[in-house]
Amino acid sequence: MENNENGENMSSVIVAILLVVAIVAVVYYLVKQFSVLIVNAVAGLILLVILNFFHVMQWMGKPDLGYELATVLISAVGGVPGVCILVLLDILGVMI
Repeated sequence: MENNENGENMSSVIVAILLVVAIVAVVYYLVKQFSVLIVNAVAGLILLVILNFFHVMQWMGKPDLGYELATVLISAVGGVPGVCILVLLDILGVMI
């Protein structure tokens, strides 16, 4: 009977170790992805500020993008590609 209890204890320890390794791997992946999203969002917002500060859109005869709620949210969520989409939409005459 002692041999069976040791086997059950050993298997529960192995399962616990595997669960801890799996949880650490998932948390590492999420933190890595989250940091990439944060960097992209900050880069998009900085690009929006630079475009408005230097009046880049006025060089093309269009008004600046501004800092409306929709513009800032698209820049923050979309990052640099989001700002590029905003610029293209503004050039094409689509207002957000």
